[in-house]
Amino acid sequence: MRKRKWLLTTAAALVICLFWSFLSSLGTGGTLTRTESYLQDKVTQQSDAERAPNVNIKLIKIDQPSLDNLGQFPWDRSLYAQLISMLADAGAKAIALDVVLAEPGKDPESDAIMAETMKKYSNVILPVVFNFKARQDDAGELETESISYPADTIGASQSQLGHINVMQDQDSTVRMLTVGLKDNEQQMIPAFSVKLANYLLDQDHQINWNESKSGWYRGNERIPVNNRNQIATEFYTKPREEMSAETGYDSQSFFDVLSGNVPADYYQGDVVLIGPYAPGLQDEYLTPLSSTLKMYGVEIHANMVQSLVAGKFSTKADPAVNYVLIVLLTLLTILILERVTGAKAFLVYGGLAAGYILAWIVIYQFKSLFITFTYPFLAMTSAFIWSVVSHYVTERRERSRVTNIFGRFVPRTVVDEMLASGEEVTVGGQRRDISVIFVDIRGFTPMSEKLQPEQVIQVLNEYLDICTKAVFKWNGTLDKFIGDGVMAIFGAPISQPNHPELAVRAALEMKRQSAELEERCLREIGVPVRFGVGINSGPAVVGNIGSQMLRLDYTAIGDTVNLSARLESNAKPGQILISEETLARVKGKFITETIGEIKVKGKEKPVLVTEVLGEAEEGQEDVQLGENQLHVGREGA
Repeated sequence: MRKRKWLLTTAAALVICLFWSFLSSLGTGGTLTRTESYLQDKVTQQSDAERAPNVNIKLIKIDQPSLDNLGQFPWDRSLYAQLISMLADAGAKAIALDVVLAEPGKDPESDAIMAETMKKYSNVILPVVFNFKARQDDAGELETESISYPADTIGASQSQLGHINVMQDQDSTVRMLTVGLKDNEQQMIPAFSVKLANYLLDQDHQINWNESKSGWYRGNERIPVNNRNQIATEFYTKPREEMSAETGYDSQSFFDVLSGNVPADYYQGDVVLIGPYAPGLQDEYLTPLSSTLKMYGVEIHANMVQSLVAGKFSTKADPAVNYVLIVLLTLLTILILERVTGAKAFLVYGGLAAGYILAWIVIYQFKSLFITFTYPFLAMTSAFIWSVVSHYVTERRERSRVTNIFGRFVPRTVVDEMLASGEEVTVGGQRRDISVIFVDIRGFTPMSEKLQPEQVIQVLNEYLDICTKAVFKWNGTLDKFIGDGVMAIFGAPISQPNHPELAVRAALEMKRQSAELEERCLREIGVPVRFGVGINSGPAVVGNIGSQMLRLDYTAIGDTVNLSARLESNAKPGQILISEETLARVKGKFITETIGEIKVKGKEKPVLVTEVLGEAEEGQEDVQLGENQLHVGREGA
């Protein structure tokens, strides 16, 4: 049994581990993946007090007022050249234009002015856009279909280029910064944010691609990018919140700066990002900060710049760690819960769940490492559910087994009452009004002398089976077998107002059912084996007697029981003797014959005894034979 349970438990643990590991390996962006992303978003969110935008990162917005004053897109490129020149001359550290200029402009002179500006100011960054294949051959790669560079007429150098690709997860949310992408010649093009962050970092912390080591470094520290050169980004501002020095990146309207309403020297020593900041320009993305409100691309780049400057890089643990966690949590849960049941199992599971949640948060806070939460947690929960169900099924099976076994030694009614009460079995009893029946086989000794022991047992078992079935048929409690005799109780443990009648009917049932066996015994062994039955009714103490720790016996004790036993000992073969008390309670229901008073052991006075001959006919009120005469009383007589 234990080996079978161990095998089942092992198989369950294996199935749980394989199931959740398989789902985890798919990473298909379903509900669980979205849940994982949601939890990571929540733990990375910073409070208003923690959100402190870098004051040296400023935005110039191509907003609706600018569009109203300068006209709709696309603008003449001389406008960009003019603003860039103003900012550069005023001492801005770097200027990034988040506007794609992939095609030559309509006015060649404007492109020439822009080209001259790019040549004059090396700290100007223009965007490169990678166009990826709609269907990637390898899920772990980013295969490029085409790359959009600034138009040749603008004349931007390689050092003035940075890609502006903002990668969205499968739920259309931007969480990752792609540090760099390789062009068709396998040359690494840094992200817009990388180029700008280097203007805010000192020489010892510059971010660069190390070709020989195939990795990105911030100074001497390797940046833990994934196989797509991505790193999780922090967000320091909420989407579309009103920009101010206190709550977000300083942002001014393109037109205000160009027209001089905001002086250019306001940006001295700052990194400036110029980009779309109006709904109609379609440069908006969801971020972990909101599932409905989008953030403009130029502000996302600003957050990425600050994230790189801060150098706090959160990473995801290797998939192998996830599989190990699934296995460990599954086995730990099952092993612990194999020893704990009931309410304690829920407490243990709650403790394990709380411990894992705490560990998950602490590891991120102190190590900036995301271990997978959803799949190991669900594996642990599955193990918990398995353990609870397994314990329940085992207990039900064990209860059924014990009930069946126990029911062969004590009455089934006693077993049911004990199990239903939910209480421990204890020594003690209570006074009850009951009927007690004793049955004994007459002629058992002569039969034993003529038969082999195996035959004796066979015959005895057949007689005892008849007695047992009769007692159970009439809702009695089989108290015990006493050698070749039987003791049964009616009226306990389940109360029965008509228990004397039930006891007599059970005795008559025994007499009827034993006729065939009696005839066979007489024919085969020449001995007429018959029953002698005694029945008495009255008060008795009913309950458990014996050893509290070793063995208990459910029985009845008292004078009522003793008299029943004495009546049985005086019964002749085939006789059913009842006491005066029982007769008074079943009067009119059976055909009886008065035997008279007899002297029994334990009684000072003689006891009136009556024999039950059968059931009274329908409509008869009283049928009694006595002094060799038949007395009949009928309704209305």
